[in-house]
Amino acid sequence: MQRLSTSCAFRFREKASVFLTELHPADSQEARAALLGRLRKRDFDATHHCSAWREGAPLRAEGSDDDGEPSGTAGTPMLKVLSGEDLTDVLAVCIRWFGGTKLGTGGLVRAYTEGTQGAIAEARAQGLLEVIRILRTGHIPVDATQAHLPCTVLGAFPEAEILGQDFEGSLSTLHFRIPPERASALEHAWRERSRGGSIAWE
Repeated sequence: MQRLSTSCAFRFREKASVFLTELHPADSQEARAALLGRLRKRDFDATHHCSAWREGAPLRAEGSDDDGEPSGTAGTPMLKVLSGEDLTDVLAVCIRWFGGTKLGTGGLVRAYTEGTQGAIAEARAQGLLEVIRILRTGHIPVDATQAHLPCTVLGAFPEAEILGQDFEGSLSTLHFRIPPERASALEHAWRERSRGGSIAWE
């Protein structure tokens, strides 16, 4: 996944209509509402303020708003672009000043898609996109006499991060994080080495 470090914008003209697409870091509904309110106030003379957003790593929620454009012609294609780029914690707002010539359904979809793609290209050119490393947290409980065993198994997974190990009575619990795509392989390795043991995942 990717996250935007700071805001950026992309402007273009399509058949007399002006489109200004802005990308803003925003990781909550409150942040998005504040940004949208500010942009509506700043560009009060615009015809539409269409938007799309994604939140969370891993992704928790996403959404879009056509803001008066025909249903599915603005926010939906914008969200499709954000999703295709695997961006999160971001708000995309495409502000349109209608120039008198209707674009039609297909033309609107192309324009809002182009605006969002252009803003992302601008962010990439400026080095504003940061790769997010997503890790899954797990816990391996074993008898304290076997406390070394989880460490041995995890040693075969260099991408894993050991967070710590607790001892309580006769029980030892190893805490770690690992990329989600490696979780299945680790579960198999642990099951084989521990003869049926399991991993507790958060």
